[in-house]
Amino acid sequence: MRIIGGRWRNSKLPVVEAAGLRPTGDRLRETLFNWLTGAVAGSHCLDLFAGSGALGFEALSRGAAHCDFVDSQRPAVLQLNANKVKLAAAATVHLARAEQFIAGHPPGNGYQLVFLDPPFGEPLLQGCADQLEASGLLAEPCWIYVEQGSDQQFTAPPSWSLHRQKTSGGVDCRLYRRVVGSGVIA
Repeated sequence: MRIIGGRWRNSKLPVVEAAGLRPTGDRLRETLFNWLTGAVAGSHCLDLFAGSGALGFEALSRGAAHCDFVDSQRPAVLQLNANKVKLAAAATVHLARAEQFIAGHPPGNGYQLVFLDPPFGEPLLQGCADQLEASGLLAEPCWIYVEQGSDQQFTAPPSWSLHRQKTSGGVDCRLYRRVVGSGVIA
């Protein structure tokens, strides 16, 4: 995996082979971070189905203050930790299922940028998105990126407003902006 922008631009990081793990491709990451211009610097991020950590490390490279990486597969977590050390990244790596992390994490952390990219074909996205919205872990304002197979169904929580969307090669990418009350949070 190659970081495509920021201070670690062109850095190559090893990725373990694990079931369901597929790093977000360079073009999709470039599109996503173009969409997020101005929102990444200084943000606190959550890469909930981290896998390779492509999204979280890209955010850190572009100036995010901290990222929590969460993955349920020990080999992926070991590689995430090794890559964190290699880059001296401001990150914490958690070995946990996404649902367990959300349930066990105290509210008020205030994630401003969240990446939801579960293994395709596993029914994890909907439940985790709903649980995350109810958890008190999302800051105001908050951006949420969702990546899934284009054949999969997903209904965002009512407080998430679709900001941008792209489908490429069987992958559906959506960027949501959290809406609280009657208006969009700027």
